[in-house]
Amino acid sequence: MGIVITITSGKGGVGKSTAVGNISVGLANRGKKVVAIDFDIGLRNLDMILGLENRIVYDVIDVMEEKCNLNQALINDKKSKNLYFLPASQSKDKNILNKDKVKILIEELKNNFDFILIDSPAGIESGFEHAIFWADKALIVVTPEVSSVRDADRVIGIIDAKSDKARDGKEVEKSLIINRIKQDLVKKGEMMSSDDVLNILGIPLIGLIPEDEKIISATNSGVPVIYNKNTKSAKSYQDICDRILGKEIPIEIPNDSILDSIKRLFK
Repeated sequence: MGIVITITSGKGGVGKSTAVGNISVGLANRGKKVVAIDFDIGLRNLDMILGLENRIVYDVIDVMEEKCNLNQALINDKKSKNLYFLPASQSKDKNILNKDKVKILIEELKNNFDFILIDSPAGIESGFEHAIFWADKALIVVTPEVSSVRDADRVIGIIDAKSDKARDGKEVEKSLIINRIKQDLVKKGEMMSSDDVLNILGIPLIGLIPEDEKIISATNSGVPVIYNKNTKSAKSYQDICDRILGKEIPIEIPNDSILDSIKRLFK
């Protein structure tokens, strides 16, 4: 059975969809069969990050409303043939998602894929609970600012209370991605350090993504930055993929608030 990983955040605009696109590509390029689902109904950004916006005919709502079958809606990635994409609807409201229909869809996907990555709406929006309800794991994306961290803390509480695993007394495995960190601002005390964020949220760090202007150009071109091997952000996403697959790779945090270089083992 495939593993369902929901990638979510408390605050919008923190780079969640970018994380989904790059991690999906990274896992697929490691030989895993991957499907990325955009559950951000009404907005739809993941298709542009993957460069697949012109290939959309059917979407996830069409599948759940039986206007088409799953195979008709799935789009094969242009570069990585192990990666498939299931787009969100731009014309429907988030409230159209139905928990039972989502379960049927997820179960079908688990039978056919190694990893199901769900691009969740931000935790403050409706539709979030459907995206996290059936998750095996959750990756929570934050930026090092108070509002993002505060909202992420709320999301962690919702996952712990309202997931399917929570109903059975189990816990969704949660990990943290800190995005857009600028070490020069951390040094000046103008940005929260990674330690600050970790101390507040209390969940393991799986990746630290530095501020990188290449991510913007990658999004605009529809080619995820993970393909650009010369960028620090690509290396960070590659390492996240390896950690998801169980490899113990240290997370290097240069010039942080306390030490010049900290190495954490993801556990």
